[in-house]
Amino acid sequence: MTEPTSTPVATPAATPTLPDRLSVDPRSPHHVAAVFEKDVGIRLNGKELTNVEEYCISERWVKVPAGGKAVDRKGQPLMIKLKGTVEAFYK
Repeated sequence: MTEPTSTPVATPAATPTLPDRLSVDPRSPHHVAAVFEKDVGIRLNGKELTNVEEYCISERWVKVPAGGKAVDRKGQPLMIKLKGTVEAFYK
């Protein structure tokens, strides 16, 4: 007797859960490359932001570029920390 062989169904890769703190900068200890395989969205006080460089949900802040061409002594753009209710989600 032969048993029917089933072809495995390709399941989509499970998306990793979003961490409490995440940074876009690969040099940061809070950078998780696997998370960035999908688009990540950030809401601050109900408003979606597209220029977030780093966030922390438990401490309720996000860092965004200060704007203009201002850079620090290492050549990185200056950041402003905005505080409020932070929500992270996959788009």
